Amino acid sequence: MENPFIITGYIKPEYFCDRQAEAKRIISKVTNGENIVLMAARRVGKSKLIDFCLDSPAIKNHFITISIDILRTSSIHEFAFELGKAVFELAAHRSTKMMKMVVNTLKSINGCFGYDPISNTPTFNLSLGDISNPLYTLEEIFACLEQADKKCIIAIDEFQQIGYYPEKNMEAILRTFIQKCSNANFIFSGSERHLITKMFTEKAHPFYNSADMMNLDVIPLDKYTEFAIRLFKKFDKDISPEAIAKVYNTFGGNTYYIQKVIHEAFNQTDLHQQAEETMMEHIIQSLIQDNGHKFSEILSHLTLPQKELLYAIAKDGIAKQITSAAFTKKHNLRSASSVQSAIKKLLEYHLVSTSQGTYYIDDQLMKLWLEEA
Repeated sequence: MENPFIITGYIKPEYFCDRQAEAKRIISKVTNGENIVLMAARRVGKSKLIDFCLDSPAIKNHFITISIDILRTSSIHEFAFELGKAVFELAAHRSTKMMKMVVNTLKSINGCFGYDPISNTPTFNLSLGDISNPLYTLEEIFACLEQADKKCIIAIDEFQQIGYYPEKNMEAILRTFIQKCSNANFIFSGSERHLITKMFTEKAHPFYNSADMMNLDVIPLDKYTEFAIRLFKKFDKDISPEAIAKVYNTFGGNTYYIQKVIHEAFNQTDLHQQAEETMMEHIIQSLIQDNGHKFSEILSHLTLPQKELLYAIAKDGIAKQITSAAFTKKHNLRSASSVQSAIKKLLEYHLVSTSQGTYYIDDQLMKLWLEEA
């Protein structure tokens, strides 16, 4: 039986929960020549929302779309690699004409292009070492976008990551390329609100006022309850509102983990039966146990002060004034300077997020595991 609670891959419109207003706004902005910034905590569905928008007829039928995630990148070399690879894959599947244009334009890495006579398809054997001059390669990539036979919409997920690159003036460099590219509009998204907000709202930053800002909140409980019950009933199953509320409140509205638990509950519920709260509790505990080794491995790479601070933030849920004497005394932390050094690394490792002076564990499942450890 098909499971309508999709965790990975393409989501059919009928299995997409709420977000109609947000999708309409994003589609309207980018199809009318504007750039947009989408801010949201991790795992609340921003990437799925962007995919949903890019796959909508209003965009898919009239625009070329490219989507990259740069969270794991750490330099301009890796950024050029990800964008270049995405442009090649687009061209390879689009037309021979566009493929020839890309090959002729990307001269700095044209030795990476080949052809597979067996599959009758072009190949692109690019590695990071092949990009000797990333600025020149980026210039060529944006030239490809400018020459594309349709207007492009480019989605760059976790865009704040460029702020961690060692190269100086990275924001200014990309802003110049983007500003000159008249044949593309951009969807920038990010989960580190403090960084992405600074990037687009402070006058000192090159991207100041260059895109419309949009905040993506969690899906309200009543909307998700209605959605889950409807899909269970569609397949002759049922789920109690209390069971949904249990999962929703446990993960603070975090769509990814809610969907993961409800997906498994759907699998475990027989026809004409109802999923109850106790089933959710068992699934959540199994999820915590299944991920325990992964979380232990992450902690093994942290220093003792970093671990202590991570546990302290998990205990508070939302931690405030973490360098104050009250906070350090409450959690038996070493000193304010030690906390400052530790939080810098925890933010850099994407284990903790910050908003308006508060700090919280980014991964809700990891937070539960830390609370039980």
